[in-house]
Amino acid sequence: ESPYTPGISVIAPAFNEEKTIIDNVNSMLALEYPLFEVVIVNDGSTDSTLENMTEYYELVEVPYAYIERIKTRPFRRLLKSSNPKYSRLIVVDKENGGTKADASNAGINVASHPYFICTDVDCILEKYALYRCISPIISSEKQVIAVSGTMLMANGCVVKDGQIIDVRTPRTPIPLFQNLEYMRSYLIGKMGWSAINGMPNVSGGFGLFDRSVAIAAGGYDAPSFAEDMDMLIRMVGYCCDFGRKYRVVQIPANCCWTEVPPTLKVLYRQSVRWGHGLIQTFVRHRRFLFNWKYRQLGMVTLPYVLIFECLAPVIEFFGLLTFLYQALTGVVNWKTAVVIFLGLYAFCISLSLVVLFYDYSLGGSFRKVKSYLWIIGAAILEPFLYHPLIVVFSIKGYCNFLLNKKAVWGE
Repeated sequence: ESPYTPGISVIAPAFNEEKTIIDNVNSMLALEYPLFEVVIVNDGSTDSTLENMTEYYELVEVPYAYIERIKTRPFRRLLKSSNPKYSRLIVVDKENGGTKADASNAGINVASHPYFICTDVDCILEKYALYRCISPIISSEKQVIAVSGTMLMANGCVVKDGQIIDVRTPRTPIPLFQNLEYMRSYLIGKMGWSAINGMPNVSGGFGLFDRSVAIAAGGYDAPSFAEDMDMLIRMVGYCCDFGRKYRVVQIPANCCWTEVPPTLKVLYRQSVRWGHGLIQTFVRHRRFLFNWKYRQLGMVTLPYVLIFECLAPVIEFFGLLTFLYQALTGVVNWKTAVVIFLGLYAFCISLSLVVLFYDYSLGGSFRKVKSYLWIIGAAILEPFLYHPLIVVFSIKGYCNFLLNKKAVWGE
């Protein structure tokens, strides 16, 4: 209830979302926070996305002096509701830019509050997510330029009228493995990076940013297919270039449910795109790598990501080929090999169990213990079924970039 609570703009690009757009927008408008707006960017949809919103929310075009602080594909018009009930809603209509980054930049240009959250229109935000994200900003002595909130899978959950009414683990293999992967990433990986102020990225699915720093850093790189990592590198680089103290924070509280690829085909497309985007980011921001000027980013974060995320799939792939060759030629010490394998496998399982225990101690993402048993089952099988696929898909993304093949978002 404080009059000093900072305002937040929730920005969500939308492209051909006619089937779910109304439930999605209603979900965002139902957030609990004293001062916020919802900015939906219609990114040149070719279906009835804009028409459905216009009819349901009684939208009318309003005169607006659009200032292009960040360059985007052409802006067409701005619409607001004639119904006071939807006074928080703003709809931007623009030409399609081909990437989420371009649409997000248009939303940043229109946003009127000092902080903005970038999310996907099909994400379901937790009711108190804005409070959770603004808390570290107003309690920190240093300027917090970005906050990353934990995300969970919407796959498997019961959703009604754009709200999660029953949180459940996915029952199909591909989303279940991703659920485990997300929990490890947020509750161990990013919490560790946050502790040393070395966050590698703030997820494109849900993240809060300081709008002034984002604009000064040039916003999202429109052609980028790893826009979440690219944006944070730009913002941290800007702060370091001008000697400004900064913090990037990960919070363990769940803020968002997102739909992950439900099939192998969609997972393949997403992973290949991420692999393409990772190489693309290192090529574009190579000046940051091993550069003392950029503090933790240049000396710790990017070298780690280069070795353990970017090069790791290549090392694993050729390591496996080498092992198979040695096994066929009879030079493997099988007793030692089995001991090494069991040690690595035990470490992987232990890491997953620590994540699940940590999640449970925070209040639990899931109401039923049975849900955690499903994730434990995924942890046991993941090294054999899921991880090898991600290795192959990532390498395919690298090859696509090197061969200059065009990456696509897909439907």
